[in-house]
Amino acid sequence: MRTYSPKKTEIKRKWFLVDAEGKILGRLASKIAHLLMGKHKPEFAYHLDVGDYVVVINAAKVKVTGRKLLNKIYRHHTGYPGGLKEVSLKEMLEKKPEEVIRKAVWGMLPKNKLRKRRIRRLKIFAGANHPYQDKNLAVIE
Repeated sequence: MRTYSPKKTEIKRKWFLVDAEGKILGRLASKIAHLLMGKHKPEFAYHLDVGDYVVVINAAKVKVTGRKLLNKIYRHHTGYPGGLKEVSLKEMLEKKPEEVIRKAVWGMLPKNKLRKRRIRRLKIFAGANHPYQDKNLAVIE
């Protein structure tokens, strides 16, 4: 018996709507990563991008447990001497709540060539309004 591998024409992408209000960040990010990879589909293949589109609303109302609001720090370097920048999770949630979820999901996707393509299908909005009303969105709890 041969292993089944889906063709590009056989890959059908669905749209999912996820409401982040009151959800814990890590659990939410792992569920979103699961949908972006397509692991919920019977035709899943590690070497192919068979995942779906995910629209996340109310990103500003996501919850974290413990003391992560103060202790979790996002760091990046500008490339210049002394250019290490640090932002706490609390500041990031106030300024760019979409980026908090994007970074959490980015870290949960496999580190391979499909990672950038998968993260492009993630659409995140701080509030409840989004421009994808015309898509047939399946709501995920």
